[in-house]
Amino acid sequence: MKIGFVGLGNVGGKLSGSLLRNGFDLTVRDLDEGAARPFLDNGATWASSPREMAEVCDVVITCLPSPAASAAVMEADDGLLAGLGPGKIWAEMSTTDEAEVKRLGALVQRVGAEPIDCPVSGGCHRAATGNISIFAGCERDVFDRMLPVLTAMGRQILHTGGLGSASVLKVVTNYLATANLLSIGEALVTSAAAGMDLATTYEAIRISSGNSFVHETESQVILNGSRDINFTMDLVVKDISLFNAVAERAGVELELGPEFERIFRDGQDRFGAREWSPAIIGRLEEQTGLSILAPGFPAEMVDDEPEVEGFEVVVKRG
Repeated sequence: MKIGFVGLGNVGGKLSGSLLRNGFDLTVRDLDEGAARPFLDNGATWASSPREMAEVCDVVITCLPSPAASAAVMEADDGLLAGLGPGKIWAEMSTTDEAEVKRLGALVQRVGAEPIDCPVSGGCHRAATGNISIFAGCERDVFDRMLPVLTAMGRQILHTGGLGSASVLKVVTNYLATANLLSIGEALVTSAAAGMDLATTYEAIRISSGNSFVHETESQVILNGSRDINFTMDLVVKDISLFNAVAERAGVELELGPEFERIFRDGQDRFGAREWSPAIIGRLEEQTGLSILAPGFPAEMVDDEPEVEGFEVVVKRG
């Protein structure tokens, strides 16, 4: 099976690296041709255009920063749609809008190919080792065809339903991660202001009912001071706005979602759109005059679990 991969950024570069490491015939493309050099040096092929990639590959994957970027790659004169045809699959691994992935999916089906939205969750450090989780929205037969590819990139693979369902659940989980991050910031700053030792505070949260995946990862780079989680403020704003749009279409009047978006837009204005997302704690540091740091914490997260073969997560019913 020949795989094409468009988008070699923080996440895409790691996912495509897993495909190459696991022996797939890989063709790559990125606006920055230099980002492709490590892949080409290790046996991947360069595509001169998205259309060329789609013509020669069985599966084409997009992992891009925004719905607009995916649409441009798909719909340009030399885009993926121009090269897709019967028997081929387009896999959207970007975090995107449910309505947009359905719109592009209809165009993919019109030329005889099949669409799947399959975003990832778990952090760049787990994407690097092939241990990340992947949601997959598509028809069951498409899922079965894609499963060997998905299990090469991720550990836990969940078929979420029809096209678009994975994108909804992805922004739901990112919304919850944002809620965790903002509450952790308030918890750490309040603990410091109350005179608590921050290393002890970290452990108290970790072993308690207040623990979370976000605490075990992002709190560490907050306390180190690097705030480097390989995820930026503009991406949080994008993801929260996508979640808010899902709620609005469903007729749900949110209280927290719009406030999260307001806080991160303010963070962008203060610190820059490309600042790491955990740096949002800087708003509270500025307010209190406190520096939320503690010795002994890592500057970045590294997944120390061994890479293992991925598997489908089966939903329990009844």
